[in-house]
Amino acid sequence: MVLLSMTIFAQVEKIEPPFWWAGMQHSEVQLMVYGQDIAQYEVAFANTIQITDVVKTENPNYMFVTINTKNVDAGTYELQFLKDDTILGTQSYELKARRDHSASRKGFDSSDLIYLVMPDRFSNGNSDNDSTDDTIEEVNRAELSGRHGGDIQGIINHLDYLDELGVTALWSTPLLEDNEPIHSYHTYAQSDYYKIDPRYGTNDDYKRLASELHQRDMKLLMDYVTNHWGSKHWMIQDLPSKDWINFWDSDENGFERSSHRMTTQFDSNASESDKKACMNGWFDTSMPDINQKNPLVLTYLIQNAIWWVEFTDLDGFRVDTYSYNDKEGIAKWTKAIMDEYPKLNIAGEVWMHNQAQMAYWQKDSKIGAIDNYNSHLPTVMDFTLHDALILMFAEDEQGWDKGMLRAYENFANDFLYPDINNILVFAGNHDTNRINEIYKADLNTYKMIMTMVATVRGIPQVYYGDELGMGGNKDLKGDGDIRHDFPGGWEGDPINAFTAEGRTPGQTAFFEFSKKVFNWRKSKSAIHKGKTMQFVPENNVYVYFRYTDEERVMVVINNNPEAQTLELKRFKEMIKLHTSGWDILSEQQISLENTLQVDGKTAMIIEF
Repeated sequence: MVLLSMTIFAQVEKIEPPFWWAGMQHSEVQLMVYGQDIAQYEVAFANTIQITDVVKTENPNYMFVTINTKNVDAGTYELQFLKDDTILGTQSYELKARRDHSASRKGFDSSDLIYLVMPDRFSNGNSDNDSTDDTIEEVNRAELSGRHGGDIQGIINHLDYLDELGVTALWSTPLLEDNEPIHSYHTYAQSDYYKIDPRYGTNDDYKRLASELHQRDMKLLMDYVTNHWGSKHWMIQDLPSKDWINFWDSDENGFERSSHRMTTQFDSNASESDKKACMNGWFDTSMPDINQKNPLVLTYLIQNAIWWVEFTDLDGFRVDTYSYNDKEGIAKWTKAIMDEYPKLNIAGEVWMHNQAQMAYWQKDSKIGAIDNYNSHLPTVMDFTLHDALILMFAEDEQGWDKGMLRAYENFANDFLYPDINNILVFAGNHDTNRINEIYKADLNTYKMIMTMVATVRGIPQVYYGDELGMGGNKDLKGDGDIRHDFPGGWEGDPINAFTAEGRTPGQTAFFEFSKKVFNWRKSKSAIHKGKTMQFVPENNVYVYFRYTDEERVMVVINNNPEAQTLELKRFKEMIKLHTSGWDILSEQQISLENTLQVDGKTAMIIEF
């Protein structure tokens, strides 16, 4: 072998992952090596690291090099590039040392309360990065669907606000680079999977966000998109192979819109063409659909997710459009991450309106087992409860299937889920109309809704600004209307709702109620892990109990405009010998001997 040079091999433009860690269970690492005509070369490591496979695709600008890092110490190693047995140059590749106990990190769970923010709309902590030279769309706060300048520093600046509110986990919509020319603020059309969007900050800023949260005993969830990339992604601009995406030959760019019929994924009567129309269809022309059937693609996505956990010190993922992925591919993706971090948590967006269909996607589902499917996904989102929440509080009279019966029937189907405490419950998010718009910012209605979200089984999630009464209707004004700027997040805002003195009286009423309930919830094991006993609603009054052997809580929600008197003997199997309780909302002692008077449109949380 001839040594021509040991200089950096400048022909290499990217290696991804850019580094890895020693001591990982995922010790076989697929390096994506990119550069002009890079496939003409051979590769070898100078020492220690073994190359087990090299795959070259139809595009000569790529090589996929699999290395074995098992039993290899942390350090820097030299990847050699050769031609005709001559070493033309090298690239350094580092294996870093892992954090202590990294593999056993504990993810979010039902003891947490998750706060969802859209970073572009939360707070602008660094105006210097509002627009950047290497991104297309510039800041324009006057445009409802434009970029407004919120960033990671803005989130860090207001973590004490979240702590005061009672938040224990933060879910931010995606922060990776989205270089689309318009509507890039939502960041679901990502253009670089190893890079935080520079308008939000840097990779190190994201790591700092996790550290700041952990110092407050709070957790960080990453919003991860496996189903689609952005049209401006550098790999989409120069595909490794045509089958890197789900390419439709009917269009020169490979586009065909998804049918969105997710039921085809498990419908035993579905046609193959209908399955393909949902799973392989694109969300939009700016979001090429990624092909998880391609093993190179799937490995790339698995490694990228693990890389972000290890690099940032994440506590979990929320996965966008989970049920639109190739279902076998996404199950392998999920299992690989959970194998690396057995105590982590992953919540998947399965936007369906039937509990059996949603339960199909949860780990170890008996429904999924019917067709031998296991997603390995710990948490699914309770969209059927959301469906009920946005309707039933406008129904003053209880019908056979209306009013509080909607809640009762939702929880009557809990038996379908293999792990009922791992259900993410919410009244709204960045894709739904604001609950305070639906109910015209009625504080009593908000109190009933948030009482339920905070006390039922599962993991509660709150959308930023709901705790202030914020409204928004996407049906009338578009998505931007449900994603308004948080008041006080920008210098010069006339109202600063991050501070008590800056809030309006209306905002204060919403905030103080939220703060009381969310902080009370933190220490209640009956709410976190207890069982549920519910009673069939009468006169639009819903009563349920959360209980363990040591603790029990009675929740009463009177959705009737009129005051109601409850005969407490009906609830004796839960009240037992208790003669009084403490309503944490009214802060009053409550007699539980004979009857209970409940004001109209009122919630009660009674501790025994």
